[in-house]
Amino acid sequence: HLLPNIAAFVGADHTAVLLATLNGESQETTIAIDIGTNTEVSLIDKDKITTTSCASGPAFEGWHIKDGMRAASGAIERLRIVDNKVEYQTIDDKPAIGICGSGILDTVAQLYLAGVLGEGGQMDEKHRRVRRGDKHLEFVLVDGKEKKDVNKDIVITQQDVREIQLAKAAIRTGIQALLEANGYGEEKIQKVIIAGAFGTYIDVSNAMAIGMLPALPLERFQQVGNAAGTGARLALISRTKRAAAQKIVSGINYVELAGVPGFNQTFMQASYLGRFRLREGKRKEIK
Repeated sequence: HLLPNIAAFVGADHTAVLLATLNGESQETTIAIDIGTNTEVSLIDKDKITTTSCASGPAFEGWHIKDGMRAASGAIERLRIVDNKVEYQTIDDKPAIGICGSGILDTVAQLYLAGVLGEGGQMDEKHRRVRRGDKHLEFVLVDGKEKKDVNKDIVITQQDVREIQLAKAAIRTGIQALLEANGYGEEKIQKVIIAGAFGTYIDVSNAMAIGMLPALPLERFQQVGNAAGTGARLALISRTKRAAAQKIVSGINYVELAGVPGFNQTFMQASYLGRFRLREGKRKEIK
């Protein structure tokens, strides 16, 4: 059995996510996001579903990041800055060898909140942990000379920050396009479902801090893990669920992101760091 695709860049995996997370007609206005190299976003309002696809790229999977890596033993998965000191946690509590997607997101958010990064993503070269690397400024997260069990410095560079800005701007622009296609503001969102392996482990507060997700109360967010796998299993064992998947797809309105009026302006505004509201390509900072 094969679940139906939704559009050219929205495959059966997102159909499976919707199948797993929808329970009849949604009585809450819901955003469902499956974050990956290609991020799919759906806005669900009762029996109406609007969907788009965002080319968010591989930065959140550790690609194009100087010390990035997949989520494996020794990867920094959590990071925070407390009293100007970097504190981090690695997968399996092993010595740090790199940084994976959730750690990269944490790092950008924490550097922004600590004032090391400006809202435009620029790095403060006067900070004591910022140095000039081979090509770019870089912030030293782990000093290999200070850690006996770490044999190299682990850094985040100015270019790494730019990669994250592009990735998160694509996701935020996708969310905004769906809201505006339905005439909604962000305050209309009652629930946000975050699916996928990366989505399971992100710190939602940090995702809001960099402007990747709309600034909403934390209780409105649900991190549901591998919803695509769950949906696939449901479809495998149930004719009723396979029929439900067909019904879901047949009623979806697909929005081609590149064709949305004002796309470039919205994307540019969404690339800034911070908590803000977006409306018609304009950004309003939330204090």
